[in-house]
Amino acid sequence: MTYKILGIITVLSILLFPKCTEIDDEAPKIDFSQAGSFPQACDTIYRGESFIFHAGLSDDTELGAFSIDLHNNFDHHTHSTDVIECEMEPIKSPVEPFLFIEEYEIPDGRTEYSATGSIHVPESVDTGDYHFMIRVTDAEGWQSFKGISIKITDR
Repeated sequence: MTYKILGIITVLSILLFPKCTEIDDEAPKIDFSQAGSFPQACDTIYRGESFIFHAGLSDDTELGAFSIDLHNNFDHHTHSTDVIECEMEPIKSPVEPFLFIEEYEIPDGRTEYSATGSIHVPESVDTGDYHFMIRVTDAEGWQSFKGISIKITDR
């Protein structure tokens, strides 16, 4: 009799209290194919000037935050996310490389977001090969990143 009651309670629990949350097992996406997305692979930005970055972010359930990391690639390292190969300058040692790392919040409940912001490149930084990295996390902690090869030069 006890097993019969436990069985009925179990079946009723499953029927009356369905799964309330879905499991998020998909990483967010970064889209640089939208109109106005910048930078693109092999783009040039200029010392002493500011530029506006723009990328589309999306997730199947909810976005969390994103970050930008702009650093030198004078040693020709790779992040293996960019299929386009840009013409590289010779390997060199940095003297005053540009480094920009910033994290940005995304408003709660968003499944799509237009990531945008202004970055100023000081006039005193080294010119040459750089990586523009964007990382996005969703509300569950899944992460995606994209690395784009760019150049910093003088105008």
